[in-house]
Amino acid sequence: MTTAPSRPAAPVTATTAATAVPVGGLPYLGSGIGYRTEIKDAIGSPGSGVDWLEVITEHYLFAPPDVRDVLHRLRRRFRVVPHGLELSIGAPREPSPRYVDALARLVDEIDAPWFSDHLCFTRAAGVALSTLTPLPRTREIAREVGRRAQRVQAAVGRPLILENVTYYINLESPLSEAQFIAEVMEHCECGLLLDLTNLDINARNHGYSAMEFLDTIPVERVVQVHLAGGTGGEDDRMDLDTHSEPVPPAVWDLLTELVARAPVRATLLERDQNFPDDFAELQEELDHARRILDGAGGPRAGVR
Repeated sequence: MTTAPSRPAAPVTATTAATAVPVGGLPYLGSGIGYRTEIKDAIGSPGSGVDWLEVITEHYLFAPPDVRDVLHRLRRRFRVVPHGLELSIGAPREPSPRYVDALARLVDEIDAPWFSDHLCFTRAAGVALSTLTPLPRTREIAREVGRRAQRVQAAVGRPLILENVTYYINLESPLSEAQFIAEVMEHCECGLLLDLTNLDINARNHGYSAMEFLDTIPVERVVQVHLAGGTGGEDDRMDLDTHSEPVPPAVWDLLTELVARAPVRATLLERDQNFPDDFAELQEELDHARRILDGAGGPRAGVR
């Protein structure tokens, strides 16, 4: 992170700052689910309970026309938000201009209200790490990541929201995870995608308070929430973020607490494996998330 960027860094100016949109100005999407081929038929069925969809950015970024057509068909029925894995906002070098340009075209093509990626790095020295690697938590790195996020947001022309990641080794750092996130937000006008499952897992694995985490980060910047279920936590093993199980009660409790504090615009149910035979099980989780949002006084998105 302390090495020179691969191309000159554009300064954050009044023009770039103008691309930021206050959370309250963003559309309310409601209760959505991550689009996966295993559940595509159920998602598209009448009464699915799905308000909106999140798609993996890299599945479509440089995809052939027939794959992009799938995205266009989804867009005719749902609001669609791209969620990236390879922006690598915290890598030693600036994000690839080719990647950012393609991302801008994709976001514009589907008229996404925002786009998201992870507060981490996935590439170093030209090598793809194939994992969401957490960043060293220093003020210098937080400052550079914030400024870089602002530049990406300006280049794409839509709000960028950054997601907290799970980590299984907690190296000694000047800042806590929550302090680091808060410091990043001090240097950009981006939003937050708060993965409450990641928060719950990290808090239990590393022995900190999830409530103190919420007290520390700027919750007013939270645009969207991720909800999922993991495995582990028995026989002194760490809990794992597997996206393979129902959302646990502790995560629902965190969602209730969060929406009492912040104008959350959308929740997203993540399931990547171990899909239930009956989609009604996922529908109940979608409905549960929607009830919590509605209980906070949020406007209902149109149910499709």
